[in-house]
Parts: sequence; C-alpha cells; structure tokens
Amino acid sequence: MAVSQSLAGAPALSRARRWALLFTVAAGLLLVTLDNSVLYTALPTLSEALAATPAQALWIINAYPLVMAGLLLGAGTLGDRIGHRRMFLIGLVVFGLASIVAAYAGSAAQLIGARALLAVGAAAMMPATLALIGLSFHDPRERTMAIAIWGSVSLVGAALGPIIGGWLLQHFWWGSVFLVNVPVVVVAFVATLVLAPEGQRDHSRPWDLWSSLLALAALSGLVLAIKSWIAAPPAYAVGAAALLLAAVAGYAFVRRQRRLPYPLLDFSVFQNPAFLAGTLSAVFTLFALAGLQLVTTQRFQLVAGFSPLHAGLLVSVAALGSLPSALLGGSLVHRLGLRPLIAGGLGIGAVGVAVVAFGFPLGLGWVIAGMAITGFGMGAAISVASAAILKNVPAHRAGMASSVEEVSYEFGGLLAVALLGSLSAALYGAFLPATGLPDAAREGFVQAVHVARQSGPEPWFAQATAAYDRSYRIVLWVVAVVLAVGAIVTGRLLRGRAGSREGAADRVK
Repeated sequence: MAVSQSLAGAPALSRARRWALLFTVAAGLLLVTLDNSVLYTALPTLSEALAATPAQALWIINAYPLVMAGLLLGAGTLGDRIGHRRMFLIGLVVFGLASIVAAYAGSAAQLIGARALLAVGAAAMMPATLALIGLSFHDPRERTMAIAIWGSVSLVGAALGPIIGGWLLQHFWWGSVFLVNVPVVVVAFVATLVLAPEGQRDHSRPWDLWSSLLALAALSGLVLAIKSWIAAPPAYAVGAAALLLAAVAGYAFVRRQRRLPYPLLDFSVFQNPAFLAGTLSAVFTLFALAGLQLVTTQRFQLVAGFSPLHAGLLVSVAALGSLPSALLGGSLVHRLGLRPLIAGGLGIGAVGVAVVAFGFPLGLGWVIAGMAITGFGMGAAISVASAAILKNVPAHRAGMASSVEEVSYEFGGLLAVALLGSLSAALYGAFLPATGLPDAAREGFVQAVHVARQSGPEPWFAQATAAYDRSYRIVLWVVAVVLAVGAIVTGRLLRGRAGSREGAADRVK
C-alpha cells in the first residue's frame, strides 16, 4: 500500500527506532501472509478433526482471502482518517482474538467464521504496515531498502507457512497453527506502542463502507458460483443465484465508483496496458503458487503418506525458488523491461508446473525440479509487478494502485482455492467406478482415507487413489495452461514497452 498520508509533521525517528519499527510491522505482515498458506499442510488434519465436508474444507481456506480482498480497497482510506498507527494496533487485536477463537473452534462452521474474523484484522494491518514505513523513513534510499525488505516478507511467509504448519502439527494439536500467532501479536502490539509515530490524520477523503461491502458481496457471489457449478453433483440453482448476486453487486460497485468524488477504484487506470499487465501478473502468480501448494500438499500427505512437515518442505521449494529471481528481477528491469520478466516469468512457471504434472508418477525428483522451476518463473514476475502497477499511474493515484495490487494477489489465491479445490473434488468423484466403493469414500478422498484406516486394506481404495491421482494431474495441467495464457496475454499487453516510468503517468488521466 503506497503511503497516502503526508509526511509533514511526522517525527524524525532515530535510526535504531525506525529499523526496529520496520521489523515490527514486518512481523505483522508475516502473520498475514503465513495465514494464507499455513493451512495447506494442516487441511487434511483439520478436515478429519472437525468432520468437515470437502466444501467446508475449501471455505476454511477461502474465507480468509475472500474477506480480506473485499475490505482491502477501503482499509487504506480508513487508516488515513483514524491514523495508521491506530489502524495497525486495531488489526493486531482483532487478529489475535480471532486466532484464539480459531484455535478452539469446535466445528467447521466456527472455524470458517474465525477465519473471516482473522481476515478483518489482516485487512486493517496490511495497508498500515507500508504507511508506517513511509512515515518513519524519510531518506529516499533508506525508504527504498525498507520497502524492499517489506516486500520480501510476503515471499518468506509463502515459503514458511506450509513448513511451520507441518512442524506444529507434528508436535502439537491442530489448534497450534492459529495459537502460534498470539505471542507475535502481543510483542508487535507493545513494540508498536513504543516505536510507531502517530502521524497526521486526513479527514478530507471519506471512508466508504458501502463500496467495501459491495466488493465483498461481488467476490463472495463469484466464489460461491464457481464452487456450486464445479461441485459433484453441481448445484446449478445455487450457482445461478450466486452469480446473479455477484453481477448485481459488481454493477452497483462500478456505478458507485463512477459517481463518487473519491472512488475506491478508478477504472480508467486499467486503460494503461502496463498497469493492466502488472495487475494480471499478480493474479496469475498467486493463482499458480496457491493452487500448486494446495493440491500438492493434499496429494502427498493423503497418497504418498508424507507427514505435514515433509509436505510443507516439498511445496516450499516453489516459494524458495522464487527468491533469487525476485531479487534479480528488480535489478534487471531497467535493462530488460517489463515484458521479458512478466511474460517470460509466467511462461517459465508454466513449464515448471508441466514438469510436475508429467513427472510426479516418475519420482519425487521431478516434482522438486518442477517446483523450483515454477518458483523461479513466478519470482521474476512478482519482482516487477509492483513496478508495472505503481509506476504507470499518476502520483495522486498511487495509494489506490497499491490497493489494486494487494487485492490482485488476494484474488489470485482466492480464485485458485475456489476453482482448483472444487475442480479436484469434482474430478475425483467423476473418475470413481460406478460400484464397489463405500458411500463415504465418494464424498471425498479424505473420507476415503478415513474409511480405509478403519476397515483396513481394501481393493476399492486402490481405485480411489487412482482417481485422486488422475484428478491431481489434470489440475496441474490446468494451472500450466492458465500460466501459459497469462504469458501470452501479458506479452501482448507489454509489446514494445520497456517499462520505464517516463511518460507513464501521462497515459492515465
């Protein structure tokens, strides 16, 4: 989130204090990003402990990015009005309380509600983290370095989430994946009180709650429609009603933005091809990373017998593989331009996912290699997505552009879980033989594993495993195709553009 608050009147902090504050807000951002990926390894355990249906299991994950994406556009403006320090503190409190509720949830429905509350806290924290950096770091070089460190935290969180989740499940009960947030929240809260400057409050721009609620309703309807139509059996009536909700709410949101003097989203920015390419890059990269981590952790725990920790280490290869290219991309963009890094990165990612899809029956080495290739490509695209978005709008729209970037990342992960999670479950059911399986095994592969553990080895379980592996492979090919399409689309948008800032602001009026 770009800093929309004026630096005038912000106190000059000592070097030690501002760097300590950086690591404090980075800890908050790390919590936000960890909770996006920590459940990938924990989902099989959670599903069994809470007797969650396949649909409920997907909502346990999706409630978090869904609510956050709906609220992020308006969170920055609210922070301007009440102060980003206060906004960050409020977000920490909500996040900590929601973590406790989630840890002791007694049902899948309670956990879904707690995850939604976690998202409210995360949406309050995210814009405030970067705003506080801008208020504290006045030197341009220091601020650039601080923002670079801030940006790398998201990649670190994506890599550590499955590992931390796996390690905690290996040593503690499932609620520990949420309860671990609480001590970090307490330390960050105290440190923020001591270190963070108050800053000025800007009451000139109103906070529009209705726009945020309309955005949330549109996203919720879209996700529910996808889940309903891909479910096995499909719920066409529910899907149609959900799509109607999405369409009505989306239309009302667009109409409201065009009438407001200070809209949350000015749609004219998407007329800039570089801005649009950066936004799409954010969606495609998170779609691929989140989808790949989700389906792969499930497959290797349920079929190959991996522990949650080992499954987390496996999928973290993709996130760790993105770090070198992410660091290189930022330094090479001025020489190469946006097109080779964004379109080329998405193309390399498509090749990496194809390697996983082709090679996973041949051995684990193929999966690791494919994960690393995918991560390398995604890192290149991620490294310059921010530059493509922020450098292709006028300065007075930088805050809104940053909100678009954050929402794009959340939407990519949200779409991955909704589409790929539902598709995997539907394909599994479609590939099962017509007879010979217990009814519970047809509800989902997690249920099939549970029945097999109770009844012992049965011939039907091999058929269920084959159906699940077949669905996993098809989902991987879907991810590869989506990335290839992303490479083509962004390549066309960026044709002939070096990605430099000169004249970019003039193209968006």
